[in-house]
Amino acid sequence: MPELPEVETTRRGVAPLLEGRRVSAVTVRDARLRRPVPAALPALLGGQRLDQVRRRAKYLLFEFERGTLIVHLGMSGSLRVVTPDTPLLPHDHVEIAFDGTSCLRLRDPRRFGLVLWTDAPPETHELIGHLGPEPFADAFSASYLYALSRGRRGAVKNFLMDAQVVVGVGNIYASESLFRAGIHPARPAGRVGLARYAALVDHVRDVLGEAIEAGGTTLRDFVRNDGEPGYFRHNLKVYGRAGEPCCNCQAPLRMRVIGQRSSFFCAACQR
Repeated sequence: MPELPEVETTRRGVAPLLEGRRVSAVTVRDARLRRPVPAALPALLGGQRLDQVRRRAKYLLFEFERGTLIVHLGMSGSLRVVTPDTPLLPHDHVEIAFDGTSCLRLRDPRRFGLVLWTDAPPETHELIGHLGPEPFADAFSASYLYALSRGRRGAVKNFLMDAQVVVGVGNIYASESLFRAGIHPARPAGRVGLARYAALVDHVRDVLGEAIEAGGTTLRDFVRNDGEPGYFRHNLKVYGRAGEPCCNCQAPLRMRVIGQRSSFFCAACQR
């Protein structure tokens, strides 16, 4: 599934190509996504100027003059900016043409993505309003995590992956951040101290920042908007490396299912 770095990579790719341009046509070839694509979308978007492309968590927010198009890439979705004569690919479900010269295409083989429209501020949308702070925002801090985690017995990895706690820290990036912070992923969140949460905040930002600069992590389906794979996977220290030596102490890395997700860690370095 595309995570925050992949979505941010996509935003950075499409925004400079489309911001300030007007929609000339909208074609919905298959409306059967996780929620149906609004039937009125061609009429709603036609003639509107795209003012800005933002990201909130793993949602892309295409802010037009009279509303916002909310796009989620689901499990395997991707966006491409192409010329109108570019041959269609299988599963190119939605196409938005701009000024008759460029097209934004959503490809989603598994159809778990979303293309929704809202006239209201997107932050109030039912899918977005309950989300926690962005990992690069000031609100995501050691004191915030420490206060929120008191009394929680669940694993700190699950706590970190809770989108109501902080957005965008998926399974890969949680494993990598906890390894760098020296925190065992199964440790109860309420038993992590303030100083260790301070280290974790720093490492979450470092890991996500490095992944964004590298273009995201490609494990199965995700490729960037230009069709090239992301390369942060080459920087993974623990994820997917069970049985290999730890880069710090050479002990064999371990895998354990925590919260129904595979978690990778070093039992010697992480406590």
